[in-house]
Amino acid sequence: MSTPVMIEADGLCKQFGSFLAVRDVTFSIPQGQVVAFLGPNGAGKSTTMKLLTGFMAPTRGRSRIAGIDVQDDRIAAAERLGYLPENGPLYTDMTPTGLLRFFGSARGLAGSRLRDRIDAVVDLCSLGSVAHKAIGKLSKGYRQRVSMAQAMLHDPEVLILDEPTSGLDPNQIRGVRALIRELGKTKTVLVSTHILQEVEPVAGRVLFIHDGKIVFDGPPAGLAKHGGTLEEAFHQLTAQPV
Repeated sequence: MSTPVMIEADGLCKQFGSFLAVRDVTFSIPQGQVVAFLGPNGAGKSTTMKLLTGFMAPTRGRSRIAGIDVQDDRIAAAERLGYLPENGPLYTDMTPTGLLRFFGSARGLAGSRLRDRIDAVVDLCSLGSVAHKAIGKLSKGYRQRVSMAQAMLHDPEVLILDEPTSGLDPNQIRGVRALIRELGKTKTVLVSTHILQEVEPVAGRVLFIHDGKIVFDGPPAGLAKHGGTLEEAFHQLTAQPV
């Protein structure tokens, strides 16, 4: 049996006035793969992720999550998807458990199922020591963990994480990397970053976007043909506009 495709972009384009932010982006990610979405700031990573998740409508093209067309049935796609936007919003007057209870209820979780899922993500994201503190009083590292816990609360098959280590210190980054590796054992994960050191520790495949267009799709080692190191490859792939 073939492995099902869990994330699919089919000719995605997004235009803002005369500016084409995403240009005919096409790729598919099969079940169980962890993929790093790499590119410089402003390359189109966040816009592409918003198109994939249904957060933003494409100018042209389609996106699918677990085979469900996001433009046709966003609610059904969202049931299979956990999305962590860059600098995801949090209700700072709530506690992590209060926030998780609120979002869980909004997703239709209740009773023992909701309690079990809250316990599971609090444990997975190491939030036990701050579970009953106001989110507004937590460090950025802990806030990012709360955001990740919210994305995983309904136990989705697909995770799309936009810059999950942005603004974190080295110890916090190490913890997020370990969490992504653990998640990759049971879920399909697309994680965006512009930090080269994030790629090899977590992902077996790289999608590299520049000027809104995919310019590389393959294993991290395959970037070597564009330069001896990841830094050199990054420079070679972004040296000229598409």
